Amino acid sequence: MVLDVNKYRNKLRDNSPRFNMVPFIDVVFTILIFLMVTSSFTAADSPQSDSGKPEITQSSGTSEYYLIPVAGLKKVTVNGQDMSRYISNGAIAVHTDVIDGGEMIIRPKNGEIIITTPTGFSLEKAVKTPSS
Repeated sequence: MVLDVNKYRNKLRDNSPRFNMVPFIDVVFTILIFLMVTSSFTAADSPQSDSGKPEITQSSGTSEYYLIPVAGLKKVTVNGQDMSRYISNGAIAVHTDVIDGGEMIIRPKNGEIIITTPTGFSLEKAVKTPSS
């Protein structure tokens, strides 16, 4: 059998490389989106904190309680004791130390909040009726 080597040689010479731009553009945009999502942008003037919690200087008041609104809130339990009497207009005020050092489970479907306070924290101080 005779092989025509010249035919294959000519075919390889005429074959110029082609670059398909569509997959290249897809990859570039995917990398761009990834970088945009994972980057954090901060203003040059603002101090950057390591944690997600606001600094004391960033707070706008002297309140020790955070308002926790839950639509249809019916029951609040603190360390197993019912504290539903402090609910006002579907919201309850929870002490900042309880939020920072304790645990809160919010079940909006049941209209329930279960709070576990840090050790030695007073139950009466953990929650209160929100001020109007």
